[in-house]
Amino acid sequence: MSKRRRLSEGKLAERRLGWLLCAPAALVMMAVAGYPILYSVWLSLQRYDLRFPDQRHFIGFDNYVTVLSNHYWWHAFWITTAITIVSVSVELVLGMALALIMHRALVGRGLVRTVALVPYGIVTVVAAFSWRFAWTPSTGYLAGLVSGAPLTEVGPSLAIVIVAEVWKTTPFMALLLMAGLALVSDDLLRAASMDGATAWQGFTKVMLPVMKPAIAVALLFRSLDAFRIFDNIFVLTGGSQGTSSVSMLTYDNLIRGLNLGIGATMSVLIFLAVALIAFVFVKVLGAGAPGEDAR
Repeated sequence: MSKRRRLSEGKLAERRLGWLLCAPAALVMMAVAGYPILYSVWLSLQRYDLRFPDQRHFIGFDNYVTVLSNHYWWHAFWITTAITIVSVSVELVLGMALALIMHRALVGRGLVRTVALVPYGIVTVVAAFSWRFAWTPSTGYLAGLVSGAPLTEVGPSLAIVIVAEVWKTTPFMALLLMAGLALVSDDLLRAASMDGATAWQGFTKVMLPVMKPAIAVALLFRSLDAFRIFDNIFVLTGGSQGTSSVSMLTYDNLIRGLNLGIGATMSVLIFLAVALIAFVFVKVLGAGAPGEDAR
């Protein structure tokens, strides 16, 4: 293994100056992000219910045992996982198609991009309320497509939640994928075409490999965001009919139930799950900045 080239004194001085200039901002960010995390961990190790503040005491990992042995937590976990996998998969396909359209549009490219990104610019709660009214019987313009009240049944409710997620965040996925499309050289596509590659082969053998870092980043960002889904479920179903996500369940215990110990425990578990997702994407898919090879 080759030895690293020794840096000159000037380069070392520049590196030290860079670290010193970044240190204040880094310390502030660590304090702002680190304190809530550490405090949540501390709360998760206590029995702390605001309804009975005098009974607060340290109990170790008992809260974790309680949560991880509760079927409500695991039901919400698998519901969240299903929503994440389905919505992100659909968004990847639709986002790629939308990115290709926006990238290849010859006429009105700016208008096409603006119209395509409108759903992402709408506040999630506002968009969720629009979907809720659309599926409300006797008043919604989509309610007539199905019989009964779809938001009161498990299957239709989850389908509507996924559709709302896909409609809202597909433009974001397309925006990230467009960054990858910008890296695909027209010369590469022309060379592949001259070698006899079809349009599909050019897409799968040339474009996708070049876009791999951008695809990995897009999947990472959306998976982390989708796993923390709260707004759409809160507005559309309120977590009823078995449609609660882990974030919704945490809200019910922490805010509505005033049980800081259990709520903090669920928050820590969500944090660990999100960290695990990020670790898997970075290590397995090599999620780096678009244009950089996985290391």
